[in-house]
Amino acid sequence: MKKITFKSGELTLAGNLYLPTDFELGKAYQAVIVAGSLTSVKEQMSAIYAKGLAKKGFIALAFDYANYGESEGLPRQFEDPAQKLNDLKAAITFLENQNYIESIGALGICTSGGNMAYLAADDKRLKAMATVAAWLPNKEVLPLLYGSKERVTELKAMGEKAREVYANTSENKIISAYSNIDKTASHFGPMEYYMDNTRGGGVKTWKNEFAVMSWPTWLGFDPTTKAKNIDTPTLIVHSDNSALPQNAKDFYNNLKGEKELAWLEGDHFDFYDQKSKVDEAIKRTALFFDNHLK
Repeated sequence: MKKITFKSGELTLAGNLYLPTDFELGKAYQAVIVAGSLTSVKEQMSAIYAKGLAKKGFIALAFDYANYGESEGLPRQFEDPAQKLNDLKAAITFLENQNYIESIGALGICTSGGNMAYLAADDKRLKAMATVAAWLPNKEVLPLLYGSKERVTELKAMGEKAREVYANTSENKIISAYSNIDKTASHFGPMEYYMDNTRGGGVKTWKNEFAVMSWPTWLGFDPTTKAKNIDTPTLIVHSDNSALPQNAKDFYNNLKGEKELAWLEGDHFDFYDQKSKVDEAIKRTALFFDNHLK
């Protein structure tokens, strides 16, 4: 692994580039961009999958989106799907500029599964896409997730107010991103991966923070509508106990290009870092990329 940086507009993003053990300059390789869950950093699930893909012979890029981790961007911990799309496009450009890379795919875990849908619908340089336990919400499920339509409207209003405060005072109002006890967190419930210091919660570069001004953009995140515009070969790895399983099936059914559905067993967070589930997902994704990137 080597640390790299690349530009997304005026911002410098930090990444880790994972190379196969037999890497040789002068040879041509397939590359995969890897990204993870909401607020995650490159040292969490992205690193696990990037390492696994490198062992399978791919070059894998795990990086921090703008506003997170070691990358530039203000306000910090601000969730912006439009900026993430720009960052992913910039990652493709960075990889294209490496003379040892001949084709590029993308793997999104959880939220980044949805971000990759935005990318695949918008950028034809992407030759193949895979998602693992993807977060694929739409406006119909938001009231169920957050309690009611009224609550969704209230959260959006809170976000707009926080944005005004930031514009006027530079104060970035923050709440917990994940909690099993704090109901004001953006995600409340059994959050064992983030609460466990031996798992994601113990990654030093990660912050359990969600900028309140993110509510409008986060609640406007709707990757399911992108499926009808995706003709890039796509693999969906999911399970009954992963997030929004019916949405994942609907997304798959609406894809326009070549597609595969790998319906596995396992809980959502198992696919982040539990060896048996990760190994199974990497095996499926590596085979898919091997078939579609060469």
